Amino acid sequence: MTLTAATSSRVSTSVLVAAWAVPVMVAGQFALLAGVPIAVVLIGARRARALRWWAAGLTGGYAGALLLWLAGPSSAPSLSKYLSPAATAVFTAAGVAVAVAATISRRRAR
Repeated sequence: MTLTAATSSRVSTSVLVAAWAVPVMVAGQFALLAGVPIAVVLIGARRARALRWWAAGLTGGYAGALLLWLAGPSSAPSLSKYLSPAATAVFTAAGVAVAVAATISRRRAR
């Protein structure tokens, strides 16, 4: 007799809410605080296999923008002011893509 653990690939509600909070926070000029829901999505994506690459890409983009702002010679007082309108739009679109992937993954797991 073998015992196998049932692995749940369902996206939790907290991950889904955090995924939708990222583009809202970035578009609302709270890009630095968007790191909190990004961390929730990254940690929650460990269980949902379909969401791992999306979460990793979003986290990588956020970490890159944050590193450029902190290490660069910028005089911008915040990450939101540092991002250009085009970068804000791309980052918001990436957040929406992750949120849509989380929503689809959650519906398929039902």
